Amino acid sequence: MEIRQLQILRELGERGSVTAVAEALYVTPSAISQQLRLLQRSVAVPLTEHQGRRLALTDAGRALAASAGEVETALAKARDAVDAFINEPDGPVHLAAFHSAAEAFFPPLVRAFGKPGPPRLCLADEDVAQTEFATLTGDYDIVLAHRLDHTPPWPPGVSVTALLHEPLDVAMPENHPLASKQRVTPHDVAGEQWITVHDGFPLFGTIEAIGAAAGRRLNIVHRINEFFVAAEVVAAGGGLALMPRWTTQPRAGLVLRPLAGVHARRHIDALCRPERAVRRSVRAVLSELQQTAAQIQSP
Repeated sequence: MEIRQLQILRELGERGSVTAVAEALYVTPSAISQQLRLLQRSVAVPLTEHQGRRLALTDAGRALAASAGEVETALAKARDAVDAFINEPDGPVHLAAFHSAAEAFFPPLVRAFGKPGPPRLCLADEDVAQTEFATLTGDYDIVLAHRLDHTPPWPPGVSVTALLHEPLDVAMPENHPLASKQRVTPHDVAGEQWITVHDGFPLFGTIEAIGAAAGRRLNIVHRINEFFVAAEVVAAGGGLALMPRWTTQPRAGLVLRPLAGVHARRHIDALCRPERAVRRSVRAVLSELQQTAAQIQSP
């Protein structure tokens, strides 16, 4: 039993013939008859009867047709409720981000939406393996996620708003011998000590690519996921690290040098479930994220 079939039954009771119903609904009489037959299969008692050349409703048919009006009323109320939810300007927006994205995007969001009024932000940090970002969209309205170019795209059931396609540079102390070079190669850096993320997290694939290009395994001495902590360790002389070019905050004693010979970029995207992406408050936050991204990568 489907709502469309109930609507047809109701129309038949009001209009008095299959032909009149077909004309009102802009379909063929055979299509109307087919839907009535399908509806009849789901009900144990006859819904229609022939009265001369016309098809009329039985008592059971009239009872079911009356319920069709109640169903349509309930659906209309449900649609109104959904529309009100979608267009609510001050609804809360729960947003999660991995640490370096949180550092870059959270302050502008707070400045934009921190005053009383719509929308209401609820921020959280979530540092997870790349495969887990899409799952977080079940818990948050928006999830800031990152992945490398060569890794699989986000699942098709997730709405994706692209924010940044950010180069990854080699971070080193400002007094390091390689700091005098405009750019470094895998062979330049392969013999150095390295600081990198834990296995399974974005960026580790690029570390492996540097070693492959240099023909040797890199000497990884520290595993630190948070870039701001890794940057301080690099500046103190603890080793080299890959750092995002635009979202790494400037630090005294630290310089970034582009990496030649290895494709090193990451995507930063805003992920959300499609039904949440249509909410007015979520759209406002996504728009602000895009404006912030444009400012981050502008010279």
